[in-house]
Amino acid sequence: MKETTYIFSNGSLRRKDNTICFETENNKKYLPIEHIKEIFIFGEVDINKRLIGYLSQKEIILSYFNYYGYYMGSFYPRKHYNSGFMILKQSLKYNDKTERLRIAKKFVKGAVKNCLKILKYYNRRNKNLKNKIDVIEEIKSDINKQQEISTLMSVEAAIKKEYYDAFNKIVNNEKFKFEKRSKRPPKDYINTLISFGNSLIYTYVLNEIYKTHLDPRIGFLHTTNYRRFTLNLDIAEIFKPVIGDRTIFKVINKNIITEDDFDKDTNGIILKENGKKRFIEKIEKRLKQTIKHSNLKKRVSYRRLIRLELYKLQKHVMNEKSYKPFVMDW
Repeated sequence: MKETTYIFSNGSLRRKDNTICFETENNKKYLPIEHIKEIFIFGEVDINKRLIGYLSQKEIILSYFNYYGYYMGSFYPRKHYNSGFMILKQSLKYNDKTERLRIAKKFVKGAVKNCLKILKYYNRRNKNLKNKIDVIEEIKSDINKQQEISTLMSVEAAIKKEYYDAFNKIVNNEKFKFEKRSKRPPKDYINTLISFGNSLIYTYVLNEIYKTHLDPRIGFLHTTNYRRFTLNLDIAEIFKPVIGDRTIFKVINKNIITEDDFDKDTNGIILKENGKKRFIEKIEKRLKQTIKHSNLKKRVSYRRLIRLELYKLQKHVMNEKSYKPFVMDW
């Protein structure tokens, strides 16, 4: 079974015969190519053209993250699935204001419904979240009324504020107090975990987009502009509560990650390497967890659900079947 390979140390990554090798000053580790799905690099790692050629041949995506854990960019193989026809279809949907708004609203509705599912799950576990649930339900009714992407995103932001306000009731650790969402730099421990988790999810989604005919540069909720990718941000909205936030609550409430796993510097709060590793271990476990798919009548992993979400959007773009976002049914 192919898995994501994560590299945290500094060193060099090279092709060695019919596999690849990661070499540091004191160690050499061979990574069997047949077991690699994708590579995420967090350390200072040197690569060369021979490795790039080999990864391209094997259709393995290589993604880089900076010191703070933010996604920097990817090398991805020559696109075997690239489709000029699909780009035209995506562009037509994007340029049609009514259609773009319709798709964007579906992303927001899917994301909000999954946020509510999370809150209702913890409310059933005596976290007293009914007030937050009621407020979000009320704001949610405004989604259909919006006539512009900008006002739609304002409604989404208002919902997210209420959702994040509930985190302090879900989290059992007094040292993980959450005041408001802050980014680049994150100002507290939970914001650091949210930013790191989001960065991972954006990259997981991006890598799944590469395996479809869709173009990651043409999003609908997030404006397509000089930013390189937007579609992965759209799809990630649906899965951040399901995958990222559930992982955050788990690592805090089970003391898998503590305040000792963070460093403070002039740019905010940073998750240390061991903390990143433990978080990734749990988010990987979540991605591999399976649920019963109501349409396919079989169990599929959360990682597979991301690809299925893209296939649904692809069918919508091709005017084959109207897109309906994934919503947890528990």
